[in-house]
Amino acid sequence: MKHDHPALAAAAETRHESAELHVTGQADYTDDLALPEGALHAWLGLSTVAHGTIRRLDLDAVRAAPGVVGVLTAADIPGRNDVSPIGRNDDPILADGAVMFHGQPIFAVIAETRDLARRAAALARVDYNALPLVLDAEAAIAAGGDLVVEGMTLRRGDPEAAMAAAPRQLAGRFAIGGQDHFYLEGQIALAIPGERDEMTIFTSTQHPTEVQHMVAHALHVPANAVVVNVRRMGGGFGGKETQMNLFCCVAAIAARKWRRAVKLRPDRDDDMIATGKRHDFLVDYTVGFDDGGRIHAVIGDWHARCGFSADLSQAVTDRALFHGDNAYYYPAVRLRSHPLRTNTVSNTAFRGFGGPQGVIVAERIIEEIAYATGQDTLAVRRANLYENGQLTPYHQTVEDMILPRLLDELESSCGYGARRQAVLDFNARMDAAGSPIRRGIALTPVKFGISFTATHFNQAGALIHVYADGSIQVNHGGCEMGQGLHTKIAQIVAEALGVDIARIRVTRTTTEKVPNTSATAASSGTDLNGMAALDAAETIKARLTEFLCAARKVTPDQIRFAGDRVTAGEDVIAFEDLAQLAYLARVQLSATGFYATPKIHWDRKAGRGRPFFYFAYGAACSEVSVDTLSGEYVIERVDVLHDVGRSINPALDKGQVEGAFVQGTGWLTSEELVWDDTGRLRTHAPSTYKIPLASDRPKVFNVRLAEWSENPEATVKRSKAVGEPPFMLGISVFEAIGHAVASVAGYRIAPRLDAPATPERVLMAVGRLRGAAA
Repeated sequence: MKHDHPALAAAAETRHESAELHVTGQADYTDDLALPEGALHAWLGLSTVAHGTIRRLDLDAVRAAPGVVGVLTAADIPGRNDVSPIGRNDDPILADGAVMFHGQPIFAVIAETRDLARRAAALARVDYNALPLVLDAEAAIAAGGDLVVEGMTLRRGDPEAAMAAAPRQLAGRFAIGGQDHFYLEGQIALAIPGERDEMTIFTSTQHPTEVQHMVAHALHVPANAVVVNVRRMGGGFGGKETQMNLFCCVAAIAARKWRRAVKLRPDRDDDMIATGKRHDFLVDYTVGFDDGGRIHAVIGDWHARCGFSADLSQAVTDRALFHGDNAYYYPAVRLRSHPLRTNTVSNTAFRGFGGPQGVIVAERIIEEIAYATGQDTLAVRRANLYENGQLTPYHQTVEDMILPRLLDELESSCGYGARRQAVLDFNARMDAAGSPIRRGIALTPVKFGISFTATHFNQAGALIHVYADGSIQVNHGGCEMGQGLHTKIAQIVAEALGVDIARIRVTRTTTEKVPNTSATAASSGTDLNGMAALDAAETIKARLTEFLCAARKVTPDQIRFAGDRVTAGEDVIAFEDLAQLAYLARVQLSATGFYATPKIHWDRKAGRGRPFFYFAYGAACSEVSVDTLSGEYVIERVDVLHDVGRSINPALDKGQVEGAFVQGTGWLTSEELVWDDTGRLRTHAPSTYKIPLASDRPKVFNVRLAEWSENPEATVKRSKAVGEPPFMLGISVFEAIGHAVASVAGYRIAPRLDAPATPERVLMAVGRLRGAAA
């Protein structure tokens, strides 16, 4: 990657702090930790019905099985039997009398080995009184729409009147599928009891503080008795924000009961069955527009399959509405969420946190208008882009709209105009030749708000120690899950203190060093923890500056930290020498840092405020080939231009964009969740659930960062978040598939593909359009 800015070039050369450990297999994950002497293993017994009451629970054979130390049920929980992240008391650790989904944990076996625990669990005999099932959003709507948590309404203007006055209208329903996180490292917890009521947890979680609180509640002890440690995760994607709580609590309860370390690691099948997914939605939308394709009004209702408990469904469905406009201005708008209760596992956080399910509806609306007016979808997108000064549906003013420049640059660099014409010409030739192959192309933008919409989560802390030998230890509240957060934090501290990054060691995330942390989520890891670490580094730097001013009789403007040395007037001091001198002079070389995101506020009841500190932008152009006889497709080429502000580490950021794009494409093409009529998840293993493979990547994959961009807000180094926004660029593949399908009817009918666009759905859409055009 070529960089015009020398700082960007230097930053790009800073590789991931664990890269060598990853590729050599030396990186320690929770499952790699040496177990204490006498450690036990736990295994969960899961419900085999989706809704019912437990008439009889016979665990005698389980207790008598070889190697079994004991069994836990709800009655064995000393404290609160609940892991609801919002305190609704609706998410039991172990089912107590009633089961609400197939795969709900009912009991836990504790045995000398994992295999013995697993074998023993299969000996349980459970009799149920079956109750009626509600398994998806459509069934929930038909049953009266029981809400698992209160929905939200965003409204601006008079959408009903604007809709009635619009020259043209259309309406539709869009089914948007869910997604399994499919992290490489599954859920895992190791609990080690200590003195008195102390408990130490090693786990793979995005939210150590929440695990701390949940374990403390389950054990009925104060939070200061529980320490949670996370060195790294083998992927999270939101699936380890709340879902890890149950596993940690079971391990901790067992460790307390038997006063021995207990490890719980489910296999992939149980992991997929018992943990939540991305929310799937049914969205009803109506749009009023004119002959030029300009939107006059939008009314939309997002119906979500949330599962049996609230989990994070309120915040997820809220964010779906926040992004229901994507990059487009709706002069009059009403958007509503309906978080529906179903007898399935409770859905949870997933990369984008509801945002993708909002953005894709905005793109569906644009697509509908384009086919209705006979225009290129890109022309309709451009016609409806936000302008600075316009209000979102939640009444936040858009002030940093850079999409026109991004689209201009990408459209030019990828040759969109010529390629689109080539696609049209190709399809005409294939049609004339009787070939089933069609091509499609689409260029889609994304505008994504950055901040936790729960305002109090927008805070972070850090702790930095400078040792007398000049080495530096950094601890912060964020969790490393492969995204390079620790690397960026190390870069920030190294630059602030003017030292070589080799001096910096970022230690494991632990609740005993930085308290009350927020989840590493909402793309905020670097924004929050980077600023907290910078605050701590600046405090130490100020102390060293004050010391040098007194010791060397210089003024602050004569002191410079750079190149692993400190210049004080005429003197040049190696950093390790300065650290030793400061130590001998009794200068405090340890500091805490703190950061709280400014400017944000949100009134959910009124549907007004500034929930986001800033917006991140991006655009992608995708071209596909579709076989209209089989519904199969190939991604021929993808060009991405993404905005990360002033990148702290372009290599890491580019990797995040690439990974997010592929994961977003998987959500919309191959990753399909299927439950049968009994509520059993049938796609619960790699054999039945298809994530993108290396062979599914685009044949040509060009990814660039908008190096001219700089965050107008005072973020760390003027950078922007990168974890979630590029996920939605995969929508361009979905739209390109739709464009290819529309060719069979002369581009006169909107394809209205549901997601994911599996080959089966593509084939059915081709048949439907051919029938309508006949």
